[in-house]
Amino acid sequence: MISHATGRRLLIVGFWVLFGAVSGLQIQISMLAHHHSWPRVITYQVLVWGLWIGFSFAIGRLVSAFPLAPPRPRTFLVHGVFALAFGIVHILLWVGWEFILVPFDLMNPTDFGRQFQSIALYQMPAELILYALVALAHHADAVVQHERASERRAAQLEASLAQARLTALELQTQPHFLFNTLNGIGALVRAGQNPQALSMIGGLSDLLRYALDRSGGPTVALEEEMGTVGRYLEIQRIRFADRLSVEVTPAPGTLRAAVPALLLQPLAENAVRHGISRSEAPGRITIRTSREGENLAIEIFNTGRLDAVRRNGIGLSTTAARLREMYGDRAHVELVEHDGGVRARVTLPYTEAP
Repeated sequence: MISHATGRRLLIVGFWVLFGAVSGLQIQISMLAHHHSWPRVITYQVLVWGLWIGFSFAIGRLVSAFPLAPPRPRTFLVHGVFALAFGIVHILLWVGWEFILVPFDLMNPTDFGRQFQSIALYQMPAELILYALVALAHHADAVVQHERASERRAAQLEASLAQARLTALELQTQPHFLFNTLNGIGALVRAGQNPQALSMIGGLSDLLRYALDRSGGPTVALEEEMGTVGRYLEIQRIRFADRLSVEVTPAPGTLRAAVPALLLQPLAENAVRHGISRSEAPGRITIRTSREGENLAIEIFNTGRLDAVRRNGIGLSTTAARLREMYGDRAHVELVEHDGGVRARVTLPYTEAP
């Protein structure tokens, strides 16, 4: 892909070569009766106007060194002096090419000084105008590039801020989960259930490794996320012994779906904390997924009752906030009483993980 700077150089060269060729054609057509050489006349004009290739690059550097905005008297003085100098140099070289190539045969001028004065008299205003137009073109290009750079920086900053918000939301749930799990390990140790405590420590290590590897990352495959939440629920089954049964049944066609990393763990923790730990009776947690048109639906059900504390808890609020950051209005989270328990339902656009 051609860079902007290279494209601008090619445009400058192409413009002045084409300008010279068209000028040569016009002059030759207007003087057909004189039977001048077509190649010499066109070459002469291409060389004359091709001199502006170098002038254009020089003007670009001058505009960078002495920007046209904000307007300053010193800036206009500098550009005025260089415009006059470029005009004089261009006309001198113009006449020089005329004497070297002799494009007009017997009609070609023979007095260099007189020809210079003649061309300078009518051409100098055009030279100054050309300088101004080239300077304005460079100024406009610089303004456009500055605006694009500002837009890119703003987009990068917005992306960085969004990523920082997502990471912060993830971190809000991790200490909560860590606190609960360590309490469970402590309870097992106090009860003398050391093998179970060691198993919980191993599971906790796996979950923390996953959290560190995926923290701040965009998305993972649902299959990977389901495996992680299954590991979390295994820890809880150790903690609650025979009181907790777990059923994880993802639909086969959804396992390659892309979901936010660490999406399910806070919802599963919410189900354990508010649905299982508050009751001495056996409880149940089920996780199901399904494809609904262009969306992916994930349902986490647990036995228990819905209360105001749970509806506004950290797990649910952070999950909803993360989904808003990533998908806007295309993703939703709802928590409702359902079939003698509580169902958390997440809906988000279906895309496949890379």
